[in-house]
Amino acid sequence: MVDIEKANTTVVEKMMEARPVATGVAKALDVVPGMTDDLLLHAGPPVTWERMSGPMKGAMVGALIFEGKAKGWDDAEAMLKGGKIKWEPCHHHACAGPMAGVISPSMLCYVVENKTHGNKCYSNLNEGRGKVLRMGAYSPDVIEKLKWMNDVLGPTVGKALEAAGGIDIRAVLAKALHMGDDGHNRLDAASVLFTTQLAPFIAKTARDTDMAFEVIKFLGENALSILNPVMAGCKTMTDAGHNVEGSTIATVMTRNGTDWGMRVSGLGDQWFTAPSPVVKALYFPGFSEKDACLDIGDSVITETAGIGGFAMATAPALVTFIGGVPRDAINTTLDMYEITYAEHKQFTIPFLDFRGTPTGVDIRKVVEKQVTPRVNTGVAHKDPGVGQVGAGVVSAPMKIFEDALVAFADKYGI
Repeated sequence: MVDIEKANTTVVEKMMEARPVATGVAKALDVVPGMTDDLLLHAGPPVTWERMSGPMKGAMVGALIFEGKAKGWDDAEAMLKGGKIKWEPCHHHACAGPMAGVISPSMLCYVVENKTHGNKCYSNLNEGRGKVLRMGAYSPDVIEKLKWMNDVLGPTVGKALEAAGGIDIRAVLAKALHMGDDGHNRLDAASVLFTTQLAPFIAKTARDTDMAFEVIKFLGENALSILNPVMAGCKTMTDAGHNVEGSTIATVMTRNGTDWGMRVSGLGDQWFTAPSPVVKALYFPGFSEKDACLDIGDSVITETAGIGGFAMATAPALVTFIGGVPRDAINTTLDMYEITYAEHKQFTIPFLDFRGTPTGVDIRKVVEKQVTPRVNTGVAHKDPGVGQVGAGVVSAPMKIFEDALVAFADKYGI
């Protein structure tokens, strides 16, 4: 008979003991497992072109323009529909990408190593908010920014990370949670801490002072600078607990703008999917729910690891960006304790007497309590080329947890 409690304890201990460190920046083709010159990675579970959301299509088109493989939409779509370009989930390649999550072969990526267990994960560079590739925009100014990031930002940050001996993402997150961040949608403090640690080494290793100024200014003005290495770091945590026989803990939760997907530690690499829900959001002026793409992005890997929406009690100011009142943030965290297996040893919440964040989504508890994981997230326009239109909160679909529990019972004869 399988010992579920022992298995789950093993998984959450591995997740909490993981210590991700951002060690460098490298070209995706050189470091991402299984990456090839004709492959694009994307957020969420697998999806066909016909079912793909607008912002993901826009990001794929933009990535091919960035790569120099296409001049515009028609060229790129012909390549994608004609089979010249393949696409697969980031999660199949030890990666995590925000929103559309598209990573192309030439893009520079953060290399994040779990110093406890030795596994590595990757994420691309963060563009900031607004009209950006990850939100489905692909205009010339978007492509130009991506080229600058690849030519200037990435190499400079990479040299600085190497000179600094890496930056401990877990330590930065633990401190930032005490400074008003949640680790997902509010990373103001964490991004400042990240930039502060990097700045002396950027000044030391940059080609000249003008470049150092440009890079430090970009990082300092982008409140999401650290989001991508945080996501890669959280993936190293959850990957450390994946494939433990008999465990009912979710180790991947993600969405692609069409489907919400999940993997469970004790069920290997099987995907459980259901239609992606509408985000309950606070929209930017001129936009409304009718403009919104369905929930999208790999960034829910943060909640999977025990922060983000699960740690909203640390970030009551977040409601000014996603809607609601401060009490909603606290209630969200309290609800998440009902469906998780442990309280994090490293990530704690001052407002709850330094209680550890809810960690380890247990599919049994989700179904029993009829409460699903709650996530805070950005909202992209449903059409390609527009960009971000708001931010809000969304709950995972119950169906994926019910289906996973049935599959678990079948596999283990329960």
